[in-house]
Amino acid sequence: MTNLGGPIPTVQLRHGAEMPVLGLGTAPMDDAETAAAVRQAVEFGYRHFDTAEQYGNERGVGLGIRDSGLDRSEVFVTTKFNRQWHSVDGARQAWRASIERLGTDYVDLLLIHWPHPAQDRYVDAFRGLVELLQDGSVRAIGTSNFKPAHIARIVEETGEVPDVNQIELSPYTTRDASRADSAARGIVTESYSPIKRGGLLTDPVVFEVAEAIGRTPAQTVLRWHVQQGLVPIPKSANPQRMQENATIFDFELTDEQLGRISALDRGEAAATDSDTVGH
Repeated sequence: MTNLGGPIPTVQLRHGAEMPVLGLGTAPMDDAETAAAVRQAVEFGYRHFDTAEQYGNERGVGLGIRDSGLDRSEVFVTTKFNRQWHSVDGARQAWRASIERLGTDYVDLLLIHWPHPAQDRYVDAFRGLVELLQDGSVRAIGTSNFKPAHIARIVEETGEVPDVNQIELSPYTTRDASRADSAARGIVTESYSPIKRGGLLTDPVVFEVAEAIGRTPAQTVLRWHVQQGLVPIPKSANPQRMQENATIFDFELTDEQLGRISALDRGEAAATDSDTVGH
């Protein structure tokens, strides 16, 4: 297998798994589009693929990995489950359904997709994740769209800490409080919508920095993420953009450039409120 994009570094999660610091997002692609995107991404060095029950494309991720010829152990797969499974046994049922759709024996990282605090069952869902971790059904566990208060509660009530919190995060929504809280707990922050669904690509500041360093706006923004210890998962089905997105490990932004991009933050109100939204 020729790796056209060069090696993608990894970060060690608190429970020992090694997660590539750049992944391929797959929402809202269907199974066929996802399988094709995964096969192509593998050629560019991607080994980290993000899916979810809600996306309806777990089968596509599994098919793309099998078609790539890679051994399962060479790939890091993340999936997530919905609120109907927010219980100890529900987490196991969700895991079982996901591995059947993926066509694999285990999941590398399983996340609670949204906290749904009004339902008040996310702590039990996390207890279910802990059981799955303990018996080897998953290699890492985590949360998605959880605020610091949600994470504090699961840590206090279960005594366990997530490996990852995946949140909406970009230079327009830098989520400083969430990032600081997770860093203090040893939780890796993963960024979805890392280039704000393309919205950042025409931002004048991003464009100026990209021009100065001879990179694309997308590469510049993704470098902003990884250089700060974040793990972005940009979605793309376009081979050229996929390859460009993976070619971000041979340059650095200066502190001044990082600061200029970070100053684009529009505040917490610009992010989706996970106290009231979710599935």
